[in-house]
Amino acid sequence: MGFPTPFAKHEAVVLPEWIDRNGHMNLAYYVVIFDHATDALFDALGIGEAYSEATKASLFAVEAHTVYLQELREGERVRVRTLVLGADEKRLHFLHEMVRFSDNALAATQELLALHVDLQTRRVRAFPPRAAHAIAAALAAHRGQARPGSFGRAIALPVKQPVTSASLLTD
Repeated sequence: MGFPTPFAKHEAVVLPEWIDRNGHMNLAYYVVIFDHATDALFDALGIGEAYSEATKASLFAVEAHTVYLQELREGERVRVRTLVLGADEKRLHFLHEMVRFSDNALAATQELLALHVDLQTRRVRAFPPRAAHAIAAALAAHRGQARPGSFGRAIALPVKQPVTSASLLTD
């Protein structure tokens, strides 16, 4: 049996303490849910907590881009779908999609790049063959899957003229 496509092993319920003054889930808790989904992915790839303890190596997130698409309210249930987008000998690129159970709406996405790090030297090192094989299998399973519109997106305002401090105060 191949790697699940997409990988969807993490679910969560929006807790009351996650609600902010705007009456919806605070942005920090989207990241918490995505972080738990990352742990589930790493465990499935054999590069999770047990791997770190045995090999003294781990993955460090070095870049993350989170896009918030829908409000989530207290008690709502979500599932995170994950796609492995790319990898090389030392890096793993993946994307999470948070989907609300009640209407299957895409609530948020998070695209991440992680480095494989030796925990003793604190230096980037190559994945061992077993981990590289598991990552390659996931990558092959996820190749060709549809990417959300937020994939590879950069933050930018559609500005027609240069913004100045004076224009910010008058507009």
